Amino acid sequence: MATFLSRLGRFSFRRHWLVALLWVGLLLGTGVLAGRAAAPPPNDFSMPGTQAQQAYDVLKEGFPELNADGATARVVFRAQDGKVTDPGAREAIGRTVAALGGDPQVARVTDPFAARSVSGDGTTAYAQVSYQVPASKLEDGSRGALLSTVEQARSPELSVEVGGNAVNATPGGHSSEALGLAVAAIVLVVTFGSLLAAGLPLLTAVLGVGISGLAIRVLAQPLGLGSTTTGLATMIGLAVGIDYALFVVSRYRAELTRNRNRDRDRDRDGGRSREEAAAHAVGTAGSAVVFAGLTVVIALAGLGVVGIPLLTQMGLAAAGTVVLAVLIAVTLIPALLGICGRRIGPARPRRRRAEVNGAPRAYLGVRWARFVVRRPVAVLLGGVALLGVIAVPAASLEMGLPGDESKPVSTTQRRAYDLISEGFGPGYNGPLTVVVQADGGAGAETAAKGVAEELAGRQDVAAVGQPKLSASGDTAVLNVVPASAPGSTETGDLVHALRDPAPAGDGGARVLVAGSTAMNVDVSQKLSDALVPYLGLVVGLAFLLLIAVFRSLLVPLKAALGFLLSVVAGLGAVVAVFQWGWLGSLLGVAEPGPVMSMMPIFMVGVVFGLAMDYEVFLVTRMREAHVHGQPPLEAVVSGFEHSARVVTAAAVIMIAVFASFLGSDEQMLKTIGFGLAAAVLLDAFVVRMTLVPAVLALLGRHAWHLPGWLDRLLPDLDVEGERLGRAPRAALSAAFEASPGESPAAVVEASGSGSHRPSGS
Repeated sequence: MATFLSRLGRFSFRRHWLVALLWVGLLLGTGVLAGRAAAPPPNDFSMPGTQAQQAYDVLKEGFPELNADGATARVVFRAQDGKVTDPGAREAIGRTVAALGGDPQVARVTDPFAARSVSGDGTTAYAQVSYQVPASKLEDGSRGALLSTVEQARSPELSVEVGGNAVNATPGGHSSEALGLAVAAIVLVVTFGSLLAAGLPLLTAVLGVGISGLAIRVLAQPLGLGSTTTGLATMIGLAVGIDYALFVVSRYRAELTRNRNRDRDRDRDGGRSREEAAAHAVGTAGSAVVFAGLTVVIALAGLGVVGIPLLTQMGLAAAGTVVLAVLIAVTLIPALLGICGRRIGPARPRRRRAEVNGAPRAYLGVRWARFVVRRPVAVLLGGVALLGVIAVPAASLEMGLPGDESKPVSTTQRRAYDLISEGFGPGYNGPLTVVVQADGGAGAETAAKGVAEELAGRQDVAAVGQPKLSASGDTAVLNVVPASAPGSTETGDLVHALRDPAPAGDGGARVLVAGSTAMNVDVSQKLSDALVPYLGLVVGLAFLLLIAVFRSLLVPLKAALGFLLSVVAGLGAVVAVFQWGWLGSLLGVAEPGPVMSMMPIFMVGVVFGLAMDYEVFLVTRMREAHVHGQPPLEAVVSGFEHSARVVTAAAVIMIAVFASFLGSDEQMLKTIGFGLAAAVLLDAFVVRMTLVPAVLALLGRHAWHLPGWLDRLLPDLDVEGERLGRAPRAALSAAFEASPGESPAAVVEASGSGSHRPSGS
C-alpha cells in the first residue's frame, strides 16, 4: 500500500498541473450536470416496519380526506382580558379562521367554537389547520401566509401563537460551517506557521464538499435522495477533508526538514528532495489516511442497518464524501505541493527552549508522553475513572424526538405549546389517532365504541373522541388525548398499552396507533433496537481492518474499548445537560427532556470514524518507530512527538466545528453539536493521548504481537512505509551492478532514486 501510494504521490507531484486540472474539470462537470438536474425530492420520512407507519397507510386508504400524513398547524388564541367567547374576540377569531382556509394547500381548518376547542375557563381556544401535503412538500409561500395571518390577528386584547410541523422552517444558512472554517483556519495557521500551508487543507476540504454536494444533486432524482441528505455529508466532509489534508501536508514538511538536515545543498537547489518528500508523505501519512477513511466509510454506510430510509441516504452520501476526501488527500494535495514549490518549505523550527541540565528542555508533548509511560498504571486507572464518572448519567438515558416544548420561549411554537398546556392540559399538544379494523361494518363500529369506552375509563387518558367510520365500513378512527405531555414516559407507556392485546369489548379487532407522538415512540424504539447490532457491525469490521493495519490483536482491541469509553462518556455528558438540565441555562437548553432518538446511533457512527482517524494517525507513527528498530517505550514517545501536535490540531478543529452548533435555536442541533464535541474532546485527549500510550507502555513488545498463522493469512499492507527505504537501495545496487565502471555519484544521478529511507531503517 505504501509503495503504491508513494508512486501515486510522486506522479501527482510531477504532473501537478494535469492532476489539478482533472479535479477542477470534475468540479465543473458535476456543476454543469447539477445545474441541469431536477430538484431533489422531498425527504422520505417513512418508517417501514413500524406500527405508526402501518396506521398511516390504513388511514390513507380508508380516510383519504383526513390527509393523515399532511402537515398540521395549531393556531392558539388567548384573551388577555375577558374570554374568547366575547363578541369582539369571537369575531377576530372568525376572520382569522377564514383567512387560514384561503391558502390553496390547506385542506381544512376547524372552527374552535364548532369543534368545542375552547378551554373550560373560556380564555383559550385553538384552530387546527390541516394541509394537503406533508411538511416536506409545503411551499414557502404557504408557511409565510400562515405566519402572516397569525401576525395580523394579534392585538392588545388577543394573543395569537402557532405551533406544529407546518411552522418549522426549512434548513437555514451555513453560519455554523462558516464559524467552524474560521476556527479551522486559525488553528491551521498556528500549526503550520504559514498562510499558504494552512490554506491547502481548507481549499481541498471545500473542494471535496463542493463536488460531493453537486454529485448528490445530480443523483438526487434517480436515487430518490432527500433534500437534506447533504447535511451530514457537509459536516463530515469538512471534518475529514481538513484532517486528511492536514496530516499529509504536515508529513511533507517534516520530510523536507529531514531532507534539509541530511543534505542541505540539495534542498537549497530544490531538486528531487521535494518530490521525495511528497512521495514519502503520501506513502506513509497517505496510507494512514486511506485506512482511517475506510473506518469512517464503514461507520457511515453501516447506518443502513437501522432500516430508516432517510438515515441510510444520509450515511451513504456522507460515506461518498469521505471517499472523495481520501482521493483528494493522496492526489490533489501532492499536486498542489508541486505547484507551490519552494513557497511551502520545511516545518519552521519551534521557539528556542529553555535548557535543563545543559540540554534543551523537551517539548510539552514529549514530556507528557514520558510522564505517561513512566506511570502507566496510575494514568490508566485515573483516565478510566474519569470517563466512568462522566458516563454515569448515561444509565438514565431516555430517548425521544424533540417537539415544540424543546424550543426557546422566544419562539411562537413554544408559546403556543405553553398556552395549550395551561388552557387544556399537556396531552392536547400530542393527541393520538387510534385506528380500529374489523371484518365487517358492524364489527368495526362496535369494536371502536368498545375501545372508546375502555379508554375513557383510564387515568392516563384525558379525552376520547367519537369514532368515525370509513366509507367501506371496515375501519374506524378516533382521537385519544393523553393526560401527560407528548414526550413523557407516561405517554409512551400509554401508546404501548394501546398496542397490547386489544381492550375488552373490541371483538378481536385490530388496533393501531398513529399520530406524531406514536411515530416518535416507534422511531425511538427502532433506533434503540438497532444500536447494539449497528455497534457490533461497525466495531467488528473496523477491528478486522485494524488487525491488518497494525498487525496486532491487542492494539485494535484497545482501540475499540477506548472508543466505547468515549461514546458512553459523551452520552453521559449529553444526558446530564439536556435530560437532567445541568448547565442548561449556560448552554441555552430551553427545556430538559428526553435525548433525541437519533443522537446515540449518530454519535456512534461519527465519533467512531473520527476516533479511528486519531488512532491510526497516532499509533502508526509509534509502530513506524518500532518497526524501524526503536524499543517499545521509546517508540511510543517518538510516535507521540511526531504526531501529537497534528492530532491535537485536528481534534481542536473538530471540537470547534461541532461546538459551533450550540448557537442554534434548534434543540436537535444543540444536542448533536454538544454531544459530538464532548465525545471528540474525551476521545482525542483522554483516550488517544492518555490511555493509548499508557496501555502500549504496559503491553511493551506484546502490543505488536500477532500469531504466526494469522500473520501468514493477512496481507502485508506496509502502512508504515517500511519498504520505501528498501526500494531506493535495491535500485542503487542494481545500478552499480549494471555500471561497474561508473563513479558512485554518476550512478546516483542516473538512477534518480534519491536514496531516501526512513530513520532507523
